[in-house]
Amino acid sequence: MSSMPEYLQKVMRGETPPPPITTLIGFALTSVEHGKAIIELNADDRHVNPFGGIHGGLISNIADAAMGAAYHSTLAENETCSTLELKISFLRPAPKGKLRAEGKVIKQGQNIGFLECDVTDDKGQLIARATSTLLKQKGEFD
Repeated sequence: MSSMPEYLQKVMRGETPPPPITTLIGFALTSVEHGKAIIELNADDRHVNPFGGIHGGLISNIADAAMGAAYHSTLAENETCSTLELKISFLRPAPKGKLRAEGKVIKQGQNIGFLECDVTDDKGQLIARATSTLLKQKGEFD
């Protein structure tokens, strides 16, 4: 198995299939470097809530994915991580169109990472800000 940074690069270049959740929801990893990652989604009618805006759960999902990818970009071979806690503040309704979630590692300890993510629309307006605590794990999930 390749290291997590190598795996993420292969996903981004289309050399290996992305995780199934990305296909289900329709987002893509568009940038990854050590401690940072960007997820983009072209939000459309499939993603709206009953009031016509993009559903908050979807915004939470792309923020979580961006922070997870950012943390994964720092991990060694045979390491993975899982989200322990996620907090999100919605700052304005999200319109249909391109949404961008930019996750970054703020503090990385031996086993715990603290991350943040800004979600913006295609005009660069801040839609939501999220923070997350992730746990580093050895090997595969049980």
